Amino acid sequence: MHDILINWTPQETRVALIENGAVHDLHIERTLERGLVGNVYLGKVARVLPGMQSAFIELGLERAAFLHVADLHGGGHHAKHDAAAQVPIERQVFEGQTLMVQVIKDPIGTKGARLSTQISIAGRMLVFLPQDNHLGISQKIGSAELREQLRLRMQKLTATADGTPTGGFILRTNAEDASDDELADDIAYLRKAWAAIRAQGMSQPPGTLLHEDLNLAQRVLRDLATDSTQTIRIDSQQQFDALKAFGNAYTPGSAAKLELYKGERPIFDLYSIEEEIARALARRVDLKSGGYVIIDQTEALTTVDVNTGGFVGARNFDDTIFKTNLESAGAIARQLRLRNLGGIIIVDFIDMVRDEHQAAVLAEFKKQLSRDRTKVTVSGFSQLGLVEMTRKRTRESLAHMLCQPCPTCEGRGQVKTARSVCYDVLREILREARQFNPKEFRVVASAAVVEMLLDEESQHLAGLSDFIGKPISLSTEPSFSPEQYDIVLM
Repeated sequence: MHDILINWTPQETRVALIENGAVHDLHIERTLERGLVGNVYLGKVARVLPGMQSAFIELGLERAAFLHVADLHGGGHHAKHDAAAQVPIERQVFEGQTLMVQVIKDPIGTKGARLSTQISIAGRMLVFLPQDNHLGISQKIGSAELREQLRLRMQKLTATADGTPTGGFILRTNAEDASDDELADDIAYLRKAWAAIRAQGMSQPPGTLLHEDLNLAQRVLRDLATDSTQTIRIDSQQQFDALKAFGNAYTPGSAAKLELYKGERPIFDLYSIEEEIARALARRVDLKSGGYVIIDQTEALTTVDVNTGGFVGARNFDDTIFKTNLESAGAIARQLRLRNLGGIIIVDFIDMVRDEHQAAVLAEFKKQLSRDRTKVTVSGFSQLGLVEMTRKRTRESLAHMLCQPCPTCEGRGQVKTARSVCYDVLREILREARQFNPKEFRVVASAAVVEMLLDEESQHLAGLSDFIGKPISLSTEPSFSPEQYDIVLM
């Protein structure tokens, strides 16, 4: 069982999923930086690139969005996905054309948003595919019998008077126990939403946002709340009322669990969630046993390194390693969710001699990852003893959302030593002395650099002054970073 806490302010909504008193999952949405996934726009084709089989589409965003031939809707249910891909993109779209498109991936880093012309609108139990007529059922709905029953019920509910199909549907996992009335409500809501999108699409200019996905607080009721949710607590009266109204209309089951939090302490202080967020931004994650995990995020992949640290508790060294790896498996799976790390992830568990230990650690790791809502694939241990895995990337990671590269080291994670900067300064003076002929050179630098030039490097400074025949004076600038300096010609 779990609880959901919603901390709402006009500028930011934060949602934490609490299981057994610990943060299991974390979602943050800023009003100014809301994700675009699910949004439907009227776009204009800016450029078609036959070599890449893709097109750039202008949506009125900061960067042009990207449409690949595989994401083009292939002319109704006759054209299979692969057949559509075989028709070159330059024969399907042209520059200046107006297209209705949906964002399937947020802009990340320097990449623009990724688009599809296959529109899908998510409801609580169903996803509506207005341009298709097929009926799909979530893989997570178990028995074949139940799937068949749902298929027959949906065929009845979606049939029109004259028997012509009007759009396709995919049943989401929470449609498993839905009544016919609930499914019918969802169908009506989705068709109404699509009619509104189409009507706007006919009348609005390119660059218009036709449909926006629900905000984070509403998505909690639609997607995050399940039967195992005990309570959903929110700390804003205004949002509580708005969510209650939305929930009663669309998700009565979840709306019944809504509670207004009126406590003295901020809602996120109840389970030390602020400290948890701070820990989720650190490189090092300490384990209860004394071991620790180091997580490094790079452009291409994320590396996770497990260390025993101060843990020497088990009977022998093999057991110590095995226990640390087992404990870290759960910690890593949780950190991937909290930090929302996506793409390729390499986990370097401590080397284990025994095969059964390796198998047990891998099984535990897969078990912990199975609780992740995001798609995860894990391969076994490689020849080098590393576990390679991927986690689907849909939005920016927590660190990219909350942090920026350090202005001092520019994201390198280290700065030059004061001695290195001293030698840079001495070389720069020599270079300038060959080009210019001032009366004096003045070095402006940080306190540590000036101190070193006056003390340990004073001999080299005096030697250089004699060599170029000019005096060199020093001046400290407190606002300078360790690597910053200026040579002023007096």
